[in-house]
Amino acid sequence: MNIHEYQAKQLLAQFGVAVPPGAVAFTPEQAVYVATELGGSRWAVKAQIHAGARGKAGGIKLCSHYKEIRQAAHDLLGKRLVTAQTGPEGQPVQRVYVEVASPFEREFYLGYVLDRKTERVRVIASRHGGMEIEEIVKSDPNAVIQVIVEPAVGLQAFQAREIAFELGLNIKQVARAATTILGAYRAFRDCDALMLEINPLVLTADDKIIALDAKMSFDDNALFRRHNIAAMYDASQQDPREAQAAEHNLNYIGLEGDIGCIVNGAGLAMATMDMIKHAGGNPANFLDVGGGASPERVATAFRLVLSDEKVKSVLVNIFAGINRCDWVAQGVVQACKETEINVPLVVRLAGTNVEAGRKIIKESGIPIISAETLGEAAAKAVAASRTGGVGVKAAGAH
Repeated sequence: MNIHEYQAKQLLAQFGVAVPPGAVAFTPEQAVYVATELGGSRWAVKAQIHAGARGKAGGIKLCSHYKEIRQAAHDLLGKRLVTAQTGPEGQPVQRVYVEVASPFEREFYLGYVLDRKTERVRVIASRHGGMEIEEIVKSDPNAVIQVIVEPAVGLQAFQAREIAFELGLNIKQVARAATTILGAYRAFRDCDALMLEINPLVLTADDKIIALDAKMSFDDNALFRRHNIAAMYDASQQDPREAQAAEHNLNYIGLEGDIGCIVNGAGLAMATMDMIKHAGGNPANFLDVGGGASPERVATAFRLVLSDEKVKSVLVNIFAGINRCDWVAQGVVQACKETEINVPLVVRLAGTNVEAGRKIIKESGIPIISAETLGEAAAKAVAASRTGGVGVKAAGAH
């Protein structure tokens, strides 16, 4: 789960990380009011979306008087901001963050990520702030500072000081930077985060270390014990199909292809997408209906996949173990009767009660394309997406 910049800064401040004074606003008038309450003579109005690279996309505007704040908020609110990280569809801006724009002398990069390969927290820092870490690695790999945290003891003060010294700070600045580095680590650890990025982390003229921006993402499986973080969820920033899938405990991720996939098991879903690519097609989604795919869940999965207008064919691939092929077949037939399916449907069943499942499909009278192997199913789905075919509802399902 991702959260907004202002929410990440609220969390960081609780762990002793210095952030600029600011507040969120939902209207241009509220943005002006926030600025008057904050005081100062220069402010930043920032679009709040779950993506980076906002500055290059016009999502951050510096203002010197209240008229500019009102106009900046008006220009951003209600729009879809397209950045290098959002894709062409962009993300909706429903709130802006107004904060005091303080001058600074230098900027740095500071990040924390859960490294699954080493099963450790990896701290990443660089003297080159304001850039994406990928750009830093490409332009100057030696400028990237990395520290692996031993989980038994956590990030130590001497490690934080070493990072600060490598950033080129002096003795006085190192003490404050170490406090920030340790505080950010505690926020990462204690909140069950998967990623924390402060970019840029800035040094002011009076030697203060301030988090000028912040991004955080969290482990969904730990939200049951982090109610304060779960409450920060913003459904508007998520693909509507993914939000709908979450309501039904379905694992769904929208993609750019035109072949809808309904599969049980994450591994099999990945293999199905690979086979579709191998056959020359492109999957429209990842969808795992899970081990207990009841007829109702399968029908819900159909409605979800078909809500994507790009889908030209649907491939159902079920290998039943805990699940049962006859249950899935009933779900497919039920979906065909209840849902307008105007694209070809390919079904491959294997495993528990497979013969019963195939019999249900065959005797349904619905023009479903059957396949016995995954390779055959992928090839038929790709061919159907290119040539078109009979939609099962249009063909007379009742």
